[in-house]
Order: sequence, then C-alpha cells, then structure tokens
Amino acid sequence: MGIALDEARIAGAAGDVPVGAVVVVDGEVVARAGNERERRGDPTAHAEILALRGAATAVGDGWRLEGATVVVSLEPCPMCAGALVAARVATVVFGARDPRAGALGSVVHLGVDPRLPHELEVVPDVRAAECSALLITFFAGRRSR
Repeated sequence: MGIALDEARIAGAAGDVPVGAVVVVDGEVVARAGNERERRGDPTAHAEILALRGAATAVGDGWRLEGATVVVSLEPCPMCAGALVAARVATVVFGARDPRAGALGSVVHLGVDPRLPHELEVVPDVRAAECSALLITFFAGRRSR
C-alpha cells in the first residue's frame, strides 16, 4: 500500500484526485500508476486502469493477469472493478472505502457477482485511515479555493 500511496500523492500534487494503484505478480511490482483523469482529460484514466494497462504490457501475456494482486488506495469504482474482473486479477487490496461509488462492497460488489465470469478476493481497509486522510486533505484544499 505504501507504493500506491506514493502514486496517490503524485497524482494529488498534479491536480488529480489522489488515488494510486500497484499491480504485483509473483511478489514483484510490474506496474504502478496514479490517477491522471484531469491531466489527460480522459474519463478512463483512473489509477487502476492505467496500472492494468502497464501490467498487461509488462507481463506480456495479453490481457489476462491471473494470479496478480492489485493494491489501490481507494475502493475501485464500477468501471475499474469491471476491468479488474475482466483482467482476471486474483486479489484486490484497497484502503479507503468509497461510499458513493465503491464497487467492491460499499455500493455494489462486482467482485463476487456470480453473473460475472470471474470472482475477486477482496481485502478492504488496508491503511484505510491514511488513505482516507489523503483524500480528505485534497478535497478540503479544493473547497477552500
């Protein structure tokens, strides 16, 4: 989670919502990314999506990331949770819960939906206070402007 938080801090310093993600395969970090939605002007440039793209390239096995663990500082949204399921990621570890758009337990749970082709192991609330504090500080700064 430390690397995901580092990526989140970089994203926040660049004006994006501070979310970071890391993809780990066989104990090695194969990709890491921070949110770049604002910088790219791309609604799909969430940290998880960018990290999955990087991992698919790094691993070289195409789109399947079976056995991979994704660590992300904020609970994935429906788009990102869907991408994690589609990539056949084994485990998702996240920090802060997202009560407005969280798709791995807070609002819906796409990770264990039997109608989907794959289920995820989900480990929530890892360093949740630290992840939440980063978001709270970021948005407090935005509101004070």
